[in-house]
Amino acid sequence: MSSTYQYITLTIDKRVARITFSRPPLNVFNVAMMREIGAALAECSNRELVAIVFESDSECRAFSAGVAVEEHVPEMVYQMLDSFHAIFRLLEQLGRPTLALVDGVALGGGSELVAACDIVIATERSRFGQPEIKLGVFPPVAAVLLPRVIGEKRARELVMTGDIIDAGTALNLGLCNHVVPVAHLEQKATEILSKLREHSAAALCYTRRALDLGEGKSLDAALKQQEDLYLHELMKTADANEGVKAFIEKRKPVWRDR
Repeated sequence: MSSTYQYITLTIDKRVARITFSRPPLNVFNVAMMREIGAALAECSNRELVAIVFESDSECRAFSAGVAVEEHVPEMVYQMLDSFHAIFRLLEQLGRPTLALVDGVALGGGSELVAACDIVIATERSRFGQPEIKLGVFPPVAAVLLPRVIGEKRARELVMTGDIIDAGTALNLGLCNHVVPVAHLEQKATEILSKLREHSAAALCYTRRALDLGEGKSLDAALKQQEDLYLHELMKTADANEGVKAFIEKRKPVWRDR
């Protein structure tokens, strides 16, 4: 299945959705493009997916150079923030594993989307940063997510200085999971997606939700939520019962959503 918008393409194949940014040369997110990303995510909401992949078209020189500066003006800024933040709210609601395949720069909103993804594969020539402070503003999503991903002190430094970091530094900080040569980007993505495709989409969804539950809570409070999710939702799925049964019977599980 494939859906083409003006600035993106959505392709769903073998339980993986790919949202490809196609606004050359730098994939700058304007309101129209961000609304298309939101619409594509909405299309994914009723599908059994093991992953949602964000990537850039081969004609583009960047993953995304950020949000359109011309839409930061007073008469547009509300729409800009609303359409951009809707993407992250949808990602949280969907609860699907997310991958970012980064080749080139991921700045501002592009870097924020990277921070929101579970697995990030970048090429050696990629660069990351939050340069919003240079415009006299701050990045709301990065202010929330970046400290969780790379740690409080380094996140504060990057957001406050607007520094741009290379792929190796991003890897060391934990913003990226893997850094590969340009020619190996798709190969590494295929390797990881193959592993995810072996699993139940339902189990992956519940696992991602579980990983988000502990933020800002005591161990006891977080475990109570985990127990509720595990016992009253996960264990009511056909796949959870099939997985246990298959292990006992010493055979490969047959997932209902495959």
